[in-house]
Amino acid sequence: MKTTSIITLLGCAGLLFTSCDVKDPIHNTPHPDNGTVTLTADWSQRGTGIDIPASYTVEAGDYSTTFSDATSRIDHLFEPGAYRFYIYNTPEQVSVSGTTAAVASASGNWDGAGAFVSALPGWLFTCAMDAAIEKDTEYELTAAIQQQVRQLTLVVEPTGGTADRIEGVEGYLSGAAATLDMDNGTHGTPSNVALTFTKIASGTDAGKWSATVRLLGVAGAAQQLTAQIRFSGDSPQPVTLTSNLTTELAAFNTDKPKPLTLGGTVAETPTEAGFTATITDWKQVTGSPVTAD
Repeated sequence: MKTTSIITLLGCAGLLFTSCDVKDPIHNTPHPDNGTVTLTADWSQRGTGIDIPASYTVEAGDYSTTFSDATSRIDHLFEPGAYRFYIYNTPEQVSVSGTTAAVASASGNWDGAGAFVSALPGWLFTCAMDAAIEKDTEYELTAAIQQQVRQLTLVVEPTGGTADRIEGVEGYLSGAAATLDMDNGTHGTPSNVALTFTKIASGTDAGKWSATVRLLGVAGAAQQLTAQIRFSGDSPQPVTLTSNLTTELAAFNTDKPKPLTLGGTVAETPTEAGFTATITDWKQVTGSPVTAD
């Protein structure tokens, strides 16, 4: 009886020892096989007077979600690997499919000009960034959001004895980008955007005519202004205004938070059919241009 008791105790001791030797793996997070991400959207790179979007989309791999706060934890467990994150909003007159943002089409009254896009799309913001995610790790990432729509204002100054008889100036700008690949920043699909000029009634620019549009960017080989100057009573007959803005808009796709204003003087040229007009002395206008609503 005494021998059996000793054996039993030894057996318990052996079991106790074995149990103490087996340790649970030590993990850094509650998700040892996956990684998580807390994302902060940095909206500092936007123009004066432009609001932060009310909501924005975050995509990574097959996962997509929508946030409204600047900092949010993504409710998703990521498998270890390399990810490409896309962050963007979807403003009015802009759609996003895959990595391509497109400005909505618009009607144009110019025969043979080609496709037109909206002259005042909402303010698009995007970011594309890479992140390597490991298991059992919590990440805090910051997305530097970039403004992708820029404001352009053209100010034209008529000259000559008929300047005060001008009733309206309407036209379009060619070479406006209709699409943007937010993955690589490529502007594409050259299109036209309508320009409706209004007469400036007061201030140092009184008597000049201005038109303001918002562009996703410029694309294609050239950007050309084509317009018609109409006079009261059709006297004189309407004058066609053309001007090549390719050089002046060469760097338009950079520094989008900063509105660009260009001013020029209309020079008329007599022809057998009447007059034509052009602007060759475009200059950047400095100051505090108003953001178009």
